[in-house]
Amino acid sequence: MTTTASRLIENAFALGVPRDYGRVRKLRRVREPSHLESIGLDTQGREQFLAPRAARAWTRLREAAARDGVELQIVSAFRSVEYQLGILKRKLERGQSMEQILRVSAAPGFSEHHSGRALDITTPGFVALEEQFENSPAFAWLKKHARRFGFHLSYPRRNRHGIAYEPWHWSWTASSRNAK
Repeated sequence: MTTTASRLIENAFALGVPRDYGRVRKLRRVREPSHLESIGLDTQGREQFLAPRAARAWTRLREAAARDGVELQIVSAFRSVEYQLGILKRKLERGQSMEQILRVSAAPGFSEHHSGRALDITTPGFVALEEQFENSPAFAWLKKHARRFGFHLSYPRRNRHGIAYEPWHWSWTASSRNAK
């Protein structure tokens, strides 16, 4: 973990993230990758990035879904520790409690998005980052096929990390079979 990342995590602790957050939530600190590759634009027209092998796996996954008539859209991918700290600060400024924030967002330094291997996905006709995504043909397709490309649903219902159910959040794992 870089000195800058460590300083940003200390800032998060100062804002109220419990120091035992990682241990209690069974989450490890996540290192940012040294290299990222563009995976195209998100639903807001912003360029998004993943770690190189995850980017290639995402491209294969997205192309396979398209061949089956399913459009997968990027909501977000890589997020730096600094960006995650900004999310936390904005939510605090809007009056959310730290407990409310940490129920739906990982603390800075602990987000899978920092790894460059996680992304949030939506599909046309569905509001981004809402549970209703689980009712989409895209979610059904992902449940059936994502593992073949090395992706898994990170936060299913009642997950061990105590993070809210996120049917849109998928992460690539290098050790997955056929994920090369």
